[in-house]
Amino acid sequence: MAEFVLAHQSTLRLCLFAGVFAAMLAWEALAPRRSRAAPRMLRWPGNIGVTILGALVLRVAFPLTAVAWAAEMSTRGIGILNAVALPAWASVPIAILLLDLAIWAQHVAFHRVPAFWRLHRMHHADTDLDVTSGARFHPVEILLSMAIKFAVIAALGAPALAVLAFEALLNACAMFNHSNVAVPARIEAALRLVLVTPDVHRVHHSVRREETDSNFGFCLPWWDRLFGTWRAAPADGQAGMTIGLAEFRAPGEARLDRMLTQPFRDPQAASAP
Repeated sequence: MAEFVLAHQSTLRLCLFAGVFAAMLAWEALAPRRSRAAPRMLRWPGNIGVTILGALVLRVAFPLTAVAWAAEMSTRGIGILNAVALPAWASVPIAILLLDLAIWAQHVAFHRVPAFWRLHRMHHADTDLDVTSGARFHPVEILLSMAIKFAVIAALGAPALAVLAFEALLNACAMFNHSNVAVPARIEAALRLVLVTPDVHRVHHSVRREETDSNFGFCLPWWDRLFGTWRAAPADGQAGMTIGLAEFRAPGEARLDRMLTQPFRDPQAASAP
């Protein structure tokens, strides 16, 4: 089974992406959490365009996938988990847990290091949140994130199956927790104990900087609780909170060209129509 999954990883990941994306679109239509702050036709061309561009740039710059890289590290015996030779039932969940911690730490760094924040702020400049926001990252940030991921995989010696499972989980969670969906209150209260929900992650996209610098998790909420960056709810409430960044709110900032140049512009230049 594991061999089949690894051999058909690209097809399986594409099917998962399409399935989750379609499910979130339907959920957003049937049970939205918030009223739209900006029309889709203003935001979607840029969000979808930068997603496609990022995928193409990544494919050219990293012809070897993260899963293939993990398999190569295993073959060479590189990394902690390869050195201790744990059984798969132990090494796979441990690797997934540590990969999630690494992504959380990277996310914190992208907020606190000014040069990284200039790249990452394009993700936060979206004035609304929906399923397309989950993949709205600057291509340079995507390349840097992949380089960091490769380094973490090599250091850990993460099994290829664990990397594939984590990549699929991260992708699905990003679409889920950026979606504008209403989760029933009782389910949301229980779910947020083990998973980052839309209500939890939406706080991270608040215009208030103290809220932007909280709830860094994409999959597991435990790291924020453990390291003191957890915020249960936004000060203005889920319906009343403002999404985005105060300095990048002009409608023109949703254009693909403005999104790509945003890291290289000062906020004062962000008011172009």
